[in-house]
Amino acid sequence: MAKKNSTTKQGNGSSGEGKINSIKLFFTNERTRFVTGLIIMIFTLYLALALISFFFTGGADQSKIEHVPVGDLLANRGSVANWTGVRGAYISDLLMNRWFGISSFMILYFFASWGAKLMSLKRVVLFRRFLFSAVMLVWGSVFCAFFFIKGYEDSFLYLGGQHGYYISEVLINNIGIPGTLLLLVGSFLIISIFVSKKTIPFLQKVFTFGWLRRFKKGDKQTDTDDDLDENDADERVFDTEKELEKAENEKLKYVKKPGTTINIPEDEDSIFEVTVPGEEDTYLPSEPEKTKPEGEKEGEKADANDPEFTVEVPVGDEEPFDASEMGEYDPKLDLSSFRNPTIDLLKKYDTGDRQVDMEEQIENQKKIKQTLENFGISIASIKATVGPTITLYEVIPDVGVRIAKIRNLEDDIALSLSALGIRIIAPMPGKGTIGIEVPNKDPQIVSMQSVIGSRKFQESKYDLPVALGKTITNEIFMFDLCKMPHLLVAGATGQGKSVGLNAVITSLLYKKHPSELKFVLVDPKMVEFSIYSSIEKHYLAMLPDADKPIITDFTKVIQTLNSLCKEMDDRYDLLMKAHTRNIKEYNDKFINRRLNPQKGHKFMPYIVVIIDEFGDLIMTAGKEIELPIARIAQKARAVGIHMIIATQRPSTNIITGTIKANFPARVAFRVSSMIDSRTILDSPGANQLIGRGDLLFSQGNDMTRVQCAFVDTPEVEQISNYIGNQVGYPTAFALPEYIGENDGEKVPGAVDLSDRDPLFDEAARLIVIQQQGSTSLIQRKFAIGYNRAGRLMDQLEAAGIVGPFEGSKARQVLLQDEYSLEQLLNALRER
Repeated sequence: MAKKNSTTKQGNGSSGEGKINSIKLFFTNERTRFVTGLIIMIFTLYLALALISFFFTGGADQSKIEHVPVGDLLANRGSVANWTGVRGAYISDLLMNRWFGISSFMILYFFASWGAKLMSLKRVVLFRRFLFSAVMLVWGSVFCAFFFIKGYEDSFLYLGGQHGYYISEVLINNIGIPGTLLLLVGSFLIISIFVSKKTIPFLQKVFTFGWLRRFKKGDKQTDTDDDLDENDADERVFDTEKELEKAENEKLKYVKKPGTTINIPEDEDSIFEVTVPGEEDTYLPSEPEKTKPEGEKEGEKADANDPEFTVEVPVGDEEPFDASEMGEYDPKLDLSSFRNPTIDLLKKYDTGDRQVDMEEQIENQKKIKQTLENFGISIASIKATVGPTITLYEVIPDVGVRIAKIRNLEDDIALSLSALGIRIIAPMPGKGTIGIEVPNKDPQIVSMQSVIGSRKFQESKYDLPVALGKTITNEIFMFDLCKMPHLLVAGATGQGKSVGLNAVITSLLYKKHPSELKFVLVDPKMVEFSIYSSIEKHYLAMLPDADKPIITDFTKVIQTLNSLCKEMDDRYDLLMKAHTRNIKEYNDKFINRRLNPQKGHKFMPYIVVIIDEFGDLIMTAGKEIELPIARIAQKARAVGIHMIIATQRPSTNIITGTIKANFPARVAFRVSSMIDSRTILDSPGANQLIGRGDLLFSQGNDMTRVQCAFVDTPEVEQISNYIGNQVGYPTAFALPEYIGENDGEKVPGAVDLSDRDPLFDEAARLIVIQQQGSTSLIQRKFAIGYNRAGRLMDQLEAAGIVGPFEGSKARQVLLQDEYSLEQLLNALRER
């Protein structure tokens, strides 16, 4: 029985909720709203006729209406002269004489606005109309009563109504006629200021006699300074109909105010709305002021080569003596005249005033709604957020709709929109909505100039600030590389990966002094980073015996990475001696002269290692590359060494588990398959991007879609030349010299690749093409004996083309394509 009662209660509850929902649907239905608005408009017209008729018939009807109870009015219905009958005569007499006078027409203004809103004839802000009507109703009543108080006894028509005459008499008795006049004029000016901001500049000219001066000069030009800002309509309390209509029309073209929501004009209460994010303020700094280095006297130039310590210091790493007279150590003194690149070196693309295609956004919303309804999915609302290249449509489904049903309609929605690569986020993190990202038909370019010039970047306090681009909401997307601490970048060829790396480097060049930052650039393709060779003596780090600042030879890459491991270990030793936990604490101590340089302490710059085409290096050197990278990624964060690696082939044999575990921050440009997307991001999505700089940034559980800032090769050249033409250090930053375990001595049994078999190249091509590391295969194809084929296989193993001997199994082929093989063979010939 208990179950039965419970069921009955639930049934009654659901039935009651159904009735409530039915009532809500009835009153929110478009047809109901239109009919209600039509009734209000008819009543307003009736009331207008009654008031107008009162001017002509009020005197004749006054004796028949005045002091007559409402219930007895019907007895006089045939004897009144008002056009709208006895009811209209009574209402008009009530409003015009007993209440507010002729300002009662403001009531008609409000009712007409209300009816037009319900009928969707006019888009108005009803609350503003109500405030405006109420204020003008009261003020107009007092104004008319004050100026026409003498005719109070001579006419049947009381222009200010009894309300106005009563208030007017109270004011005159208390503050006098001049005081009442000043109060009326002052209140009118205040109302005018809130109605329109044109009032303030007009009053300023009146009070300063600007109109008189212009009249004398014969200046007939219009006052363009009085023109309203396009956002003024959002800041007003009251709007006249003309001003509001103008402001709303401007909104429909383009809204620059962030977060402004636009409803579709056809139906204000429609489920559709569009948000057009505003552009971030651009901050264009002037040429930096050339300040004298700290401690430099007037007319005296600081000598960068002077020793920092000129006194005997006691033994120990932590300095117990008082070094306050010497001041703080300034690492920038060595290049005290250095200036970071200026903003005018970057190209400004004229896309800031491009109007948003509202028709496209509204049409897309309708198509999405129609597609979902075709599959039986009803939605409560759709909101669109327009970005530079992508529009995010946030869908709120009705109660009871399964999210999986919407997620499975990805291809159907893309078909209805004729869109290339839509992405569905179901549900959106932190919101009760489902996101559908749709490419814009006319994407905008996000220039590096707009990102670097933004106030957010210029005022950033990050240790290593990287400005990557703009989000869907047009916000500058930035992160601190120190907190990442390493970055993994992947994307198919031509999807913006190289531009993204240039954006990272450019961000750091604009923010950091050469004494604070060094780059190690690895470029197996030999053409991507060559443009930065001119900043060698400012920002680049390299091995002492290296002949080129950009590392292109894979053998030098191995030596450089191992050298970085040694640099990392040396820095940890210094941190241990200084009793500090990270580079920031260490440098703070050194700047405050609490560490002894004679004990080996020094200021540590951040080191950022950027490796392009990581896949080629793995194919060429395998474990020799992966192991030092894993070591650096695991423990180099605390000593200021950060790594960015990029690849166009995000497969599992390149981005191994070891790499992924130590690179929590990922940037994925468009990739060719969902498998590649899962490899780089651990989730799909990168395969649905539209390319040309469209990327997904992932860190932990957060994933953000960003349009990467575009920085062209000529812009990078100008920045590099600007830096290279300034005074730099004598040499590039020297990394520790690395000596391998077997360097300088011949290991017995080792394979000498300088004396390769004449068939080596052909055998290598055969193995890579067939993807089969078999000695018998070489014997059969080249008709040679087993011993020679075995020596060839040993040479192929030493060159990194095949893996080690695995018993009866064929050796693993380490190179996957002929392109990588030819690069390896060319490197061997150059030795």
